[in-house]
Amino acid sequence: MHQAHPPTPCYLCPICAAPLLNSSAKSYACENNHNFDLAKEGYLNLLPVQFKHSAEPGDNKPMMQARREFLEAGFYEPMAKAVAMMINASQPKHLLDLGCGEGYYSRAIAAHCSNTMMLHGVDIAKFAVAAAAKKQANGRFIVASSNRLPYADQYFDFVLRVFAPSNDDELRRVLKPSGLLLTVTPGPRHLWQLKEFIYADVNEHALDSVVPEGFERIDTQRISYKIAPNPQQRIALLQMTPFAWRANENVQQAIKDVTELKIEIDFILTLMVKAAV
Repeated sequence: MHQAHPPTPCYLCPICAAPLLNSSAKSYACENNHNFDLAKEGYLNLLPVQFKHSAEPGDNKPMMQARREFLEAGFYEPMAKAVAMMINASQPKHLLDLGCGEGYYSRAIAAHCSNTMMLHGVDIAKFAVAAAAKKQANGRFIVASSNRLPYADQYFDFVLRVFAPSNDDELRRVLKPSGLLLTVTPGPRHLWQLKEFIYADVNEHALDSVVPEGFERIDTQRISYKIAPNPQQRIALLQMTPFAWRANENVQQAIKDVTELKIEIDFILTLMVKAAV
């Protein structure tokens, strides 16, 4: 099943920035004859080779596997539901899941939100986007960089960013006037017990997340609870964090060897509106 396509072009050619249109059921082209085919899974690769900084940018397959196993065990489900509820309250028509990975949050949104919303996902990791598109045929997924989003100006009325890097200028460009941005960032106590294995002194994250330039904060929600993952799940969780590279084999073994480890989960959900210019 291929994706439904809205009448207004949402994609821009990543090479020349002209609008990309359906040239056939399975491909897109711009007026300058740059062509992009839909992959068999139903996604578009809009990351030209000249914009890649490595052969396969983004998370590698073992990291993706670790994240998939951890997320599908349901440990982040309370946060995913809270995100979906905040999105549903504003009834967006076009939503972008920025740094969508394998589409875990996209699927949570689809499960809890109005089915009239067109959901888009973008990530730089091709394997992840292929998995997302395969699992959610009614979403529209692309491979692209968040620094060069190949979407039309002011196309989205909602952007979701969960632990993903982004470019403030691009966020403002693709959002409509008064469009909403929802970010999920680590709260002060997030993964505290995991960090205690790695750092001599563990510092709290700031309570308030950074508001990108050109946005105004309108709502904040903090979600905190504890989880008790098994040894393999603890390592999977560790692999999802930016501090994983500091955990040598001895540290990882120590994390595995603890009989029981309750880990604090602490998220800050920040809802922002694009400020009037």
